[in-house]
Amino acid sequence: MNVLITEDDPLHRSFLKMAIEHALPECERVFEAEDGLVAIEIVAREEIYGVVMDLQMPRASGVDAAKEIWRKHPDMRILFWSNYADEAYVRGVARIVPSGAVYGYLLKSASEERLELAVRGVFQEDQCIIDREVRGVQQRSANILEGLTDSEFEVLTDIALGMTDKAIAAWRKISTRGVQSRLKHLYEKLGIDQSEVKPDFGPLFNSRTRAVALAMSRGLLNVDGLGASQEDLEAWLATKFP
Repeated sequence: MNVLITEDDPLHRSFLKMAIEHALPECERVFEAEDGLVAIEIVAREEIYGVVMDLQMPRASGVDAAKEIWRKHPDMRILFWSNYADEAYVRGVARIVPSGAVYGYLLKSASEERLELAVRGVFQEDQCIIDREVRGVQQRSANILEGLTDSEFEVLTDIALGMTDKAIAAWRKISTRGVQSRLKHLYEKLGIDQSEVKPDFGPLFNSRTRAVALAMSRGLLNVDGLGASQEDLEAWLATKFP
């Protein structure tokens, strides 16, 4: 059994290597990658059984690397190990997990014992190990009354990219009225009152920019997710307007 550690911090890589060797005495070799692109290259040329993956890394994020690895190896076991339980990261992982895949999501604040149990659970016992805090975010995201639906999250990302209603409608293949309906529900869930107007002053906020600011402050959006969405948008624009 060969395991790959993908982590940009050398100290964290060293800590992970010791934890893996202790948790998996049957592990033959532990490979190391300092970013997502190197991880993809190693998986392509070596026989890797499982990956411990940081989420925030230079060049290619953990989500981008895992997406590419799973595209070619949908049965690959991946344990995400991250400082972040923000909804943007949790959604980013949830969107790319293949059906039936064994994976885990553990916070770096977890104890060494918990880490070793997660490594053993994901790589040897076919268990999906999700940190309690991450599970709570997943449950809120799935609850239409508390979290954003996928369509509302999409339109939030679109306005964060600066897109107009017409552009969003073309990209998402819906009507402009559909876009406006999604925005209305988004504003309601974020607590933005569009009718709030001060006498002799007018509206206090622009609803679109207010929504993006609130989403960033609450961890619904992050730079990695927006970067990936920007790449998708540029690819669509190149096709739509060659």
